[in-house]
Amino acid sequence: MTKPKVLISDALSPAAVQIFRDRGVEVDFQPNLGKDKDKLAEIIGNYDGLAIRSATKATAKILEKATRLKVIGRAGIGVDNVEIPAATAKGIIVMNTPFGNSITTAEHAITLMLALAREIPQADASTQAGKWEKNRFMGVEITGKVLGVIGCGNIGSIVADRALGLRMKVIAFDPFLSPERAKDISVEKVELDDLFKRADFITLHTPLTDKTRNIIDAAAIAKMKKGVRLINCARGGLVDEQAVVDALNSKHIAGAAFDVFVEEPATSNVLFGHPNVICTPHLGASTTEAQENVALQVAEQMSDYLLTGAISNAVNFPSITAEEAPKLKPFIALAEKLGSFAGQLTESGIRKVEITYEGHVAEMKIKAITSAVLSGLLRPMLGEVNVVSAPVVAKERGMVVDEIVRAAQSDYESLITVTVATERQERSVSGTVYHDGKPRLVDVKGIRVDAEFGKSMIYVTNEDKPGFIGKFASLLGDAKINIATFHLGRVAPGSDAIALVEVDGVVPADVLAKVQALPQVKQAKALTF
Repeated sequence: MTKPKVLISDALSPAAVQIFRDRGVEVDFQPNLGKDKDKLAEIIGNYDGLAIRSATKATAKILEKATRLKVIGRAGIGVDNVEIPAATAKGIIVMNTPFGNSITTAEHAITLMLALAREIPQADASTQAGKWEKNRFMGVEITGKVLGVIGCGNIGSIVADRALGLRMKVIAFDPFLSPERAKDISVEKVELDDLFKRADFITLHTPLTDKTRNIIDAAAIAKMKKGVRLINCARGGLVDEQAVVDALNSKHIAGAAFDVFVEEPATSNVLFGHPNVICTPHLGASTTEAQENVALQVAEQMSDYLLTGAISNAVNFPSITAEEAPKLKPFIALAEKLGSFAGQLTESGIRKVEITYEGHVAEMKIKAITSAVLSGLLRPMLGEVNVVSAPVVAKERGMVVDEIVRAAQSDYESLITVTVATERQERSVSGTVYHDGKPRLVDVKGIRVDAEFGKSMIYVTNEDKPGFIGKFASLLGDAKINIATFHLGRVAPGSDAIALVEVDGVVPADVLAKVQALPQVKQAKALTF
């Protein structure tokens, strides 16, 4: 078996390189390549994985050339330098390391807050310039002050914990923070306007999205307590920088400390040079420990995925543990084939897809299995769809996707049923995985069958009348089409029946037309898997 091959195009710890090699992954370590877009685009097609920091820009143009790329690993939390939609469309898993630099970033926010409260950088510059301006730098205590945390996830909660240790009162705005979690970490959950009104210091720890862009603008600042101090170690773009400068000039904001900026590298900025502003060059994750942690973590995650299929901290696909991956694999194969079966029989727009999981499979990570169903379902109609992109494509097309989980109600240990509702009809197909690990088709439109999925198959619905099987088989024989397997099912004698025939080679269109012309046949389709 050929070893998977990973390109490291940014500076990563040598220990991370060694992890790849120890795990059996071939590594090409080119730490300066990320700055050369043309060279990266030229060679990216040779790799299964790409490990990066912030210097490499994985643009859609570069990803077009990534013909065998399966995973991009970002050593750090931010994936702004990866075009996620383009990666998703190509079925490339994008991973980050959200926890490797959490403590470091939180500590930097606390450090900036303390420096802001006591004007440390300004006092240092003044003293080293030979001045002794003791009365000029009149700071404020943080004990007893209110810290407003916007975004109380992993990093925000660490900041809150450190601030509580400094005897501050912590209030937090985060739509996803539950009352129970707020109580556990000893913070008061508040609405954003309330936070603006009450906080003496405000620190941001939220991702940059359409909803959070310029979450602090002129209107927000107007609601803040006069003399507030602002810290941003999260993302440039969360704050309207010009609005902050205006508020500093009017003394509505007493001071601001920024580690991140709208444009980076920030060689010039409206904030620079203001006497009440502290700026650092995106140092949130810049400690020896953090750099080592994220590098080792991304190497482990990428190796796990390339070697076992385990997925950790993916931003565009559900996580799958190393223990879950081998158990999921046959069900993902089954799901994709069930979806493909339904998709190849569907001739009009899909309104709704209902996927029912029964028995043991219902206890697994069904999101990944659902993605496989949608991939198989959409591919016959749309071509380049994969398990990573399928949920996005389905949503874009307005398809309703429902997942139903229940205890076993059939003869099978595990059963997956895919029901597709179109503008004209509703059709269901069910399958299972036997102990041999092979996916089986066990029910089509309520008719019991027991069929493996062959490479090339003919699916026929017909009236159950004597003579049909003979005519059908003879027609294939006359066309010199060899039958590999023949599966039959019916509702009752003389009623609706189906035939699933695996054949060698592709079924010519003229042969399929002759099958369709048989008097008992209602529908005949050539299927490929």
